[in-house]
Amino acid sequence: MIPLIVLIGMSHVAIADTISSAQAKDHVGETATVCGKVADARYQETGSHVTFLNFDKPYPDHTFTAFIPAESRSKFGTPEKEYLNKEACVTGKIQDYRGKPEIVLTEPQQLKAPTK
Repeated sequence: MIPLIVLIGMSHVAIADTISSAQAKDHVGETATVCGKVADARYQETGSHVTFLNFDKPYPDHTFTAFIPAESRSKFGTPEKEYLNKEACVTGKIQDYRGKPEIVLTEPQQLKAPTK
């Protein structure tokens, strides 16, 4: 009986709640899947080589950001082109960055088109 209880508890941890990009600000510190429209996307080709996917409205009025650090960029292809003006879902721990919620993406499995 005890191993079954442990397995049930572990499966619950792996499932992230799905929320809208506008709701992400209310879930800082939580692990969730955030879905919304990518309204602004950019890859900084010079300097830091990071990628930003800003949701709902273009920067600086966005409600949520999916951030891809330079060291992870090669795993993602060109998300700034693939997801611009499209619906997307990102999964991870929501953190506050300068007053805006964001999830840092390090693995391609964290970013996908929503299932309908």
